[in-house]
Amino acid sequence: MKLISLRTPLALLVISLGVIAAVWWWLATPIVLARAPIDPDAKLQCVSYAPFRGSQSPLDPTTHIPASQIEEDLTQLAKITDCVRTYSIENGLDQVPAVAAKVGLKVIQGIWLGSNRLKNLAQVAIAVRLAKEFPGVVTALVVGNEVLLRGEMTTSDLAAIIRSVKSQVSVPVTYADVWEYWLRNREIYDAVDFVTIHILPYWEDFPIRAKFAATHVNAIRQRMAVAFPGKEILIGETGWPSEGRMRDGALPSRTNQARVVSEILSMAKQEGFRVNLIEAYDQPWKRQLEGTVGGYWGFIDAAHRALKYPPGEPISNFPLWKWQMGGGMILSTLPFLAAFLTLRRRPWTPRPSAWIAVAISAATSGILFGVAADKMFYESYGIGGWLQWGALLAAGLAAPILSANALMAGRSLPTFLELLGPRDGRSKSALAYFLGASLLVTTLIGAETALGFVFDPRYRDFPYASLTMAVVPFATLLLNRPQKGIRPIAEIAFAGLLALSALYIGLNEGPQNWQSLWTCAVYALFAVTLWRARAEQIPK
Repeated sequence: MKLISLRTPLALLVISLGVIAAVWWWLATPIVLARAPIDPDAKLQCVSYAPFRGSQSPLDPTTHIPASQIEEDLTQLAKITDCVRTYSIENGLDQVPAVAAKVGLKVIQGIWLGSNRLKNLAQVAIAVRLAKEFPGVVTALVVGNEVLLRGEMTTSDLAAIIRSVKSQVSVPVTYADVWEYWLRNREIYDAVDFVTIHILPYWEDFPIRAKFAATHVNAIRQRMAVAFPGKEILIGETGWPSEGRMRDGALPSRTNQARVVSEILSMAKQEGFRVNLIEAYDQPWKRQLEGTVGGYWGFIDAAHRALKYPPGEPISNFPLWKWQMGGGMILSTLPFLAAFLTLRRRPWTPRPSAWIAVAISAATSGILFGVAADKMFYESYGIGGWLQWGALLAAGLAAPILSANALMAGRSLPTFLELLGPRDGRSKSALAYFLGASLLVTTLIGAETALGFVFDPRYRDFPYASLTMAVVPFATLLLNRPQKGIRPIAEIAFAGLLALSALYIGLNEGPQNWQSLWTCAVYALFAVTLWRARAEQIPK
């Protein structure tokens, strides 16, 4: 290859590396807040506390948290808060008041109520005993948490239990539920000593953007104060998730979580109302019920028990961005290397568009590799989740390299027939086979996720990063598409499925959800790519 022929790919490689560096510098830009979200010099009023780590889960009735684990947590929390709120006395949580007394914390003790009346009576008896045994520690009892929201108890039965508990203890008694359910069940107001409402802007029927979350919380609090005069309004749950899927314009992220927490705390101090943040530690088990977003409401990391945004440190969505940028730069050189090696084995002068296609694939994969790896780490749950997202990321890593080889070799995108069809019609090239395998993996996972967003979207994550890494290189191979040949039936079916799903998902998720719009655009590009695929010959 002559020196003159190297100028274009080398220039494109330099441009790709520069684009990757610029995008990651922008993605990692930290935010500056007027108030540190978690400041040991200005302790939090109260935080929701659940002790479960790793595979521990309250969904498993055999789970019992040892006192030593609770003490380790509460010792850490005592440095940043004056109080913890619990939700139950099961799984070892009845030990919290005793440990809290040792480390100097107050406790808002929760009583978990459900449809099992005998279990409710046991919960009440233990909580009443704890309130009497630790009068200076247990400052209030929360009789039931969102039991009306879940539809597991009638209003009259709940009010009766609240009055029964009030007759047995000297501390204030309340009930906790999302704010709308207080307005729908006003009779509970007469039974409680103060009103505990949950305001979660992310989970509203019409989700609130992070920048408006604090204003929304205060507006709802003021509305509730008017509806229920004469009693204190405690915001029993509020906060923001740091990971998970967008809902309309509500984006979970580290920076958004820090901003929302900081602004709500500042407003609470300014307006003089009490607030309990949800929650102290990330709870992995909640992902089984609420998807990725359910496990990341804590301001302390579940695995390392470290603050997500320590005071005085810049707050970025990608604290490891230099490593992610470096990995992306290394990855972006591999398609160019594959193209060079292909041309060495088959010397010819490719069209400039082929090198531009290689550069697009390289830059796309280099930019998104760090994002995709980050999403796989946080969004993979269970063996099935790790296998699915790991396979999609592997396809995204292989696609730009294998597609670069195919571009320079003049090969088109392989069809499923070449991979799975009759033996005499299958591709004889190992590289073409691996490219076809990557295409098949991407198609199957793309179709599964698309159908998931159509039929059960609430807790699903958008696979925009890994999917884009794979689909863009496949689309570039349309440059080598055979002018003649049959349109394979399997590709037609998947193309139609992806196209129709993209249209429905875009309308259903709304125009503010950029994760959805991005994913739909990739589905549409993939649909076009599959639709325009051609088999060079009809297998015998």
